[in-house]
Amino acid sequence: MDVKTYAAVTDVCARLAGRLSDDILGVVREQYAAGESDLAESTLLLNLAAEGVGITHEEHDLIRSTLDDPADPDLDDVPVIDAVPPVQYRFSPTGPADAPDPSRADIVLSTDAPRHGGHRLRRAWREPLAGAQDAATWAYVLQVAEGTDELSAYAGLSSRLWVALQEKWPLEVVVEGRQLPPYQAAALTAAHQIWPA
Repeated sequence: MDVKTYAAVTDVCARLAGRLSDDILGVVREQYAAGESDLAESTLLLNLAAEGVGITHEEHDLIRSTLDDPADPDLDDVPVIDAVPPVQYRFSPTGPADAPDPSRADIVLSTDAPRHGGHRLRRAWREPLAGAQDAATWAYVLQVAEGTDELSAYAGLSSRLWVALQEKWPLEVVVEGRQLPPYQAAALTAAHQIWPA
């Protein structure tokens, strides 16, 4: 996969955060990071259709530009919508009294973040609104330097979190100073910083 295509799939994955379910988007990101683009394409297209996640015309064209076969009929099964839907989650810097304790995950992620180009790690409590795909949970945002491989950073840190704690809390890796899609912008705005470089 060339650099331009890899940048495009990274962008697609960022745009679909909060719309495609956490588990599926995580698998797609890990498959792209591992160089399994054919598998990632199939996983993405089939699950967008299965979950009924609509994509805009711009997103449709962006996805088409990344496909090995631009005429892939699976893309035709994905609904096309006029505009990006509103974020279906509410974020806050603190969780409810019965929220799981994130302190061990904070340590695991902040310890590994520098190895993945991390500058800042933030955490927010994510509460689903009507129609959201996933449940309430802690969500992390790692801010990285320009030029960092966001998909590889995601795959490395998510794997580390699973191996160390058997946790699958969502993680977004974003480049500092870059304009963010609505989901990441909402998470970052509400998030509490837990580690600065």
